[in-house]
Amino acid sequence: MATLVLTGLGTAIGGPVGGAIGSLLGNAIDHATWARPRGRTGPRLTELRVQTSSYGSAIPLLFGTMRVAGTVIWSTDLIESRGRAGGGKGQPTTTSYSYSASFAVLLSARAIRGVGRIWADGKLLRGAAGDMKAAGVLRVHSGGEDQAVDPLIASADPVTPAYRGMAYAVFEGLALADFGNRIPSLTFEVIADEGAVTVGAIGAACGPVTGGGTATLDGFAASGTARDVLALMAQAGSGWWAADGDTVRWHQDGEAVLEIADPGVSAPGLDGAARQRTTAPADTVPGVVSVSHYDPARDWQAGLQRARGLAGSRREERVEMPAALGADAARTLAEAMLARARTERVRRVVTLGLDGMAIVPGRIVRVAGETGRWRVMEAAVEGLAMRLTLVPVTAATMSVAGTSGRVAGAADERIGATLLVLAETLPLDDTLLNQPRLTVIAAGEGRGWRSAALLWSADDGASWTPAGGTAASGIVGIVEQAPGEAPATLFDTAGAIVVRLARGDMMLTDADEAALDRGANLAVAGDELVQFGRAEPLGEGRWRLSRLLRGRRASGRMATGDAFAVLDGETARTIDLPIAAMGRTVRILATGLGDGAAVEGRLRLSGTSVRPPSPVGARVEPMPDGGAVVRWTRRSRLGWRWIDGVDVPRGEESERWAVTLDRGGAVEERVLDTAMLTLTAAECAGGPTMAVRQQGMWGDSAPLTITLG
Repeated sequence: MATLVLTGLGTAIGGPVGGAIGSLLGNAIDHATWARPRGRTGPRLTELRVQTSSYGSAIPLLFGTMRVAGTVIWSTDLIESRGRAGGGKGQPTTTSYSYSASFAVLLSARAIRGVGRIWADGKLLRGAAGDMKAAGVLRVHSGGEDQAVDPLIASADPVTPAYRGMAYAVFEGLALADFGNRIPSLTFEVIADEGAVTVGAIGAACGPVTGGGTATLDGFAASGTARDVLALMAQAGSGWWAADGDTVRWHQDGEAVLEIADPGVSAPGLDGAARQRTTAPADTVPGVVSVSHYDPARDWQAGLQRARGLAGSRREERVEMPAALGADAARTLAEAMLARARTERVRRVVTLGLDGMAIVPGRIVRVAGETGRWRVMEAAVEGLAMRLTLVPVTAATMSVAGTSGRVAGAADERIGATLLVLAETLPLDDTLLNQPRLTVIAAGEGRGWRSAALLWSADDGASWTPAGGTAASGIVGIVEQAPGEAPATLFDTAGAIVVRLARGDMMLTDADEAALDRGANLAVAGDELVQFGRAEPLGEGRWRLSRLLRGRRASGRMATGDAFAVLDGETARTIDLPIAAMGRTVRILATGLGDGAAVEGRLRLSGTSVRPPSPVGARVEPMPDGGAVVRWTRRSRLGWRWIDGVDVPRGEESERWAVTLDRGGAVEERVLDTAMLTLTAAECAGGPTMAVRQQGMWGDSAPLTITLG
């Protein structure tokens, strides 16, 4: 500093008096550096840009709480992983690829307390509760002096430093599918200190200062030279710095006032009058003062507050403050800067004798016989006189309200555990299957749930087969109240289902007859496929479903306590299984981000998806000789819409019927190729029962039971 150099030089040449003169000259030079903030000082708001590993990138010293991007200091290449799904009998195997990366990001050039939320491409990657929204492991090194080397980086580079005294974060195996298979633009909510931090504490960490402002900031990112940082602190703290020996001292309004006199005469060695007062033109005051800052109400993103001055001035002064300030504080700061610019248009020069050498820049003085207080901007020795340049002390600015504007922060949604509903139904698209199909509908306990990886086993867990991932989050719940029996051929207007959905944000809607005809509002409840035309909310996630179409696609029936899920093409994930799995219990394992352990679901695979539906429409036609002709109607796995008005396609290789005739314990099996059976009078005696099953390519249908007599 000039003060130190010239004080030492002056003492060596002229003793104590020379030292005093040197100190004053040094103060005058240092004043140009420290005392008065320039029009735009400090680092630009670069902390939110895409992080870079460019050589020489500035690493800020963080204080309080800030949102910063940091600098990538180490990374691996993208890591490719393969996954396979399918591959059952007659089906191709699907190979999928996923990508991840491991990398480290330097956050602060001083130690921190921890990291809160993390944003990736503007969306939350890590929530306030510390939950990751994408697969991967995060480790935060806070920058302590005993900080160890990160084990992942050390395994790749044995000579890597521990970066002690510097805080950084390491991502291991971060899944990149949500980010276009690239490392996303990351920003971190860094908690460097507990609570707000004072201007004085920041200044003390950045340079040899004495004292400091008591004004507080929610956070600050100090980078650049110490001069720039201290100048910003002067603006933020409504005070000023001035050199004082080998330190820089903080001054602010409220300090002790020194009384001085202005003799108003020429001093020895000076030309002209000693008393001077000047006022700069009004247009030197900016018309607008803008303060850029980080706004906590906007998730620490950049905000801008303005103070407007004289309408005729076109000059705008902008200060980019790398500090976390609320909108009110930033607006008040802009108003204070504008008020200071207005006040400091006035300059007052006072010339004193050598007894004024004790007065240094930064002191507050009062001139005898005049009102107001003045700040010493410059102190210069000219001849045998001390010339002081003064500016008025600006009165404190009243707090001014600001606005953060419309805030649309990234949603911090809980993920929660995976919820599974499993079902086996005939295909909804009239596909003729050659192997059984399992349908998986999944959701999460939290609305932030997105997907889970699936495995299946049909041998009680002896082996597991990857099945890819779930579909989009579905609407799932349980049946709290099941309806009574009703035909599948008419609207059930008397019955109703009460369901409780898994989350309060899950919603159901009504559907008119045209929408129902197109397949809207189809749900699986237990063993039944049902459509509902009316959905009435009952509160707390409960819904009453009415105007029902029951037993769709020859399905079974539901009961209270059964699982419930809406079926549609976006949320249903189907898994084709081998024929050998029919009759076995299939186990499904799902693993999502919110699952501490894999979630398991089980379903006995009956073959409903590949077997023909049971026949219907039993008719017994008595014959004159006491015999009877028994007829029934075939149903098919195909043609459920019945859009052409003719008989539905058979859907099997041939039409074959297995009939079991039970006459009081005497059981007889018959195989027919038509949907009718003629019985003699003797065969009808005693009221026997018949069980009729259609034989399909992959199994028999459920029976139609007919009682004669």
